[in-house]
Amino acid sequence: MSSLLLNASQSASNGVTLPRRAGMLRQVTTAISTYYTRRATRRALARLDEYMLRDIGVDPLHARQEVGKPFWLS
Repeated sequence: MSSLLLNASQSASNGVTLPRRAGMLRQVTTAISTYYTRRATRRALARLDEYMLRDIGVDPLHARQEVGKPFWLS
């Protein structure tokens, strides 16, 4: 039975250890979450009119520039 279990220190068939896979999965999950948040935030920013932007202290020109960025750019 123990021979069927893969020890965390052993390499998987592609040579990547399980802790490393978990770390890579965590990085991918974090990146996707960050991209989703940026996209949602920029969409919300795009819905604000000039008065609302100035009310929160954001220059409308800067807001348009931010909204125009792709989600993968910070």
